[in-house]
Amino acid sequence: MGRQKTGRRPLRKRWKWPLAALLVLAAYPCFVLASVYAHWFAADLPGGRNGPADAYRHALASATVAYSGSPRWVAWVTAVMERDGLGNDSRAMDAHNNRIGARIGTHAESWSQMQADVLAAVGHGSVGAADAQQITWLPPERWQNRLY
Repeated sequence: MGRQKTGRRPLRKRWKWPLAALLVLAAYPCFVLASVYAHWFAADLPGGRNGPADAYRHALASATVAYSGSPRWVAWVTAVMERDGLGNDSRAMDAHNNRIGARIGTHAESWSQMQADVLAAVGHGSVGAADAQQITWLPPERWQNRLY
């Protein structure tokens, strides 16, 4: 007796395309994180959490996503991960800086200009900036030296 045909491909072949699609989708966040952290380490800013370095990381990640993808993606991630800035001042700071980064990335004419514009925006930032055009961070006593 021979093997009956079931009309189904072997499991390995059925998972080939979904696995390839998953790998492609995972490559984009890896690209964003690698790019952002490479520049973040080079900038050597203080306040890895709640300070200028944190503001830079959020603005640069958002600019990178808006430049290479869509500002809608930044809005979605901000809504999900930062709860649109609701809940505490750290989330509010991150959401504020995400929106500024998305604007920078949307209007940048080149990859290098986008990166330079984000760093310049952080250079003009300040503690508790309420202006929607100015990068902000929390007071120095709230800073933590962390990578995230």
